[in-house]
Amino acid sequence: MTQNWKSLALVGLISSAVTVGSVKLLGGIDDSKDVVFTEASAPSLNRFTGGAAPGAAADFTYAAEVSTPAVVHIKASATRQAQQRGMDIFDLFGEDFGMRRSGPQKQESSGSGVIVSADGYIVTNNHVVEGAEELEVVMSNKRTYKAKVIGTDPSTDIAVIQIPAKDLPALTFGNSDAIKVGEWVVAVGNPFNLESTVTAGIVSAKGRGIGILAEKFQQQSRARGSQFKGDTPLESFIQTDAVVNPGNSGGALVNLKGELVGINTAIASPTGSYAGYAFAVPSSLVKKVSSDIIKFGGVQRGYIGIIPEELDSKKAEQYDVKVTTGIYVQGFGEGSSAAKDAGLKVGDVITKVDGVDVDSDPKFRELVARKRPGESVVLTVNRAGSVKDYSVMLRNREGGREIIKNDEADVALNSLGAQFSDLNPREVQRLQRSNISGGVKVTAMEAGKLARVGVEEGFVITKVNDKPVRSVKELKAALAEKKGARVQMEGLYLDYPEDVYSFGFNL
Repeated sequence: MTQNWKSLALVGLISSAVTVGSVKLLGGIDDSKDVVFTEASAPSLNRFTGGAAPGAAADFTYAAEVSTPAVVHIKASATRQAQQRGMDIFDLFGEDFGMRRSGPQKQESSGSGVIVSADGYIVTNNHVVEGAEELEVVMSNKRTYKAKVIGTDPSTDIAVIQIPAKDLPALTFGNSDAIKVGEWVVAVGNPFNLESTVTAGIVSAKGRGIGILAEKFQQQSRARGSQFKGDTPLESFIQTDAVVNPGNSGGALVNLKGELVGINTAIASPTGSYAGYAFAVPSSLVKKVSSDIIKFGGVQRGYIGIIPEELDSKKAEQYDVKVTTGIYVQGFGEGSSAAKDAGLKVGDVITKVDGVDVDSDPKFRELVARKRPGESVVLTVNRAGSVKDYSVMLRNREGGREIIKNDEADVALNSLGAQFSDLNPREVQRLQRSNISGGVKVTAMEAGKLARVGVEEGFVITKVNDKPVRSVKELKAALAEKKGARVQMEGLYLDYPEDVYSFGFNL
């Protein structure tokens, strides 16, 4: 039966309408910060080997006992209100700044998360925490904590949050490359607010790209500008038939040894409820993304610099190559290290990355994305029937080999969830008629802090904390000074200069 992929819905997004717009760092970026995860001490067999013969009935009790304490229930809340032109804008906490009031409305959603370190780091989905003003984490023992967002990566739909707790039960990272189609896995999460729910199924497929992140990522990347320049959505899902429903988002997919092999992220369904298809981000990618967020404040993507095309038998015949699976090198980007430094050529077919077979474009991108700029990957290449390994050093999105750290001013500006521009001379003249020296214009709106207080495209920010701002540069500087504190803004619409709006929020 043909599956209509347009019916795919992000798990939890069905019940979630909040959107995050910022990255909050603990004490800034610390290159020396060690990220300590528990990993399997030996290559994961991804099946419980406690005396059971191959083909014997699986026992899920051990996996459930190990994983359940490390999977938490995340409750996200945000305050929203309708904005109408001519009405006053209220801040996120409902304080009245004018004579007319529509009243804030609190929205709540929930999902799941996985404790990955004993000192309180929790991995979940970006769409679980995006836009949340408050995050409450409920442990399996019913203890509750307030959590803060450490960072997010929309390109993989992964986020990291932290709670103020120690000696927590953290899950061990398993080897997601080692799992096999047909093996048993267990999904642990909180569907429909039913805490600590365990379901089981088998791995149905690996390296699955379904196109579900593309539109959402493009919206957020437009809002965040250069922060995600050059990035693309990264999908290489583990497909399973374990029952997963809204609320399972961010929960654990574990093997029968109780090792984390994936973060449950999406379902394919025409109704929004489970219909037989569930998808998880593989743990090897989760580990890299989460460690980058914790250590550097953002994900460090490495780029090979090739234009890849997934092969099949028809394309193999078309390109006259000797293999029918792999990644065909169509061309190279500017300054490509694969061509310039390593010596790859158009027409080469990449069959392995670091010894792992690649038969799909999503799997190829996933394997490369596990490395950082400045690190190397070994590509096994078939060139006209001859097989050879090439070592390629990865570059960052700017073409260099260095780690790119998040700029504090950019992070603060991105948290607003909009694009901005300086006013043109004609617009400045219009403001000066109202005795206003200048401002910064909102040119596009996405999800973020400004959207939650009702700001629309075309709004002009004129003051931050009673200090005039006349350019995007001044706006960034004003926000950077107030990172982590409360910000008060004033502004107006050029067509209604007599109506000045005031609103505030925590940056």
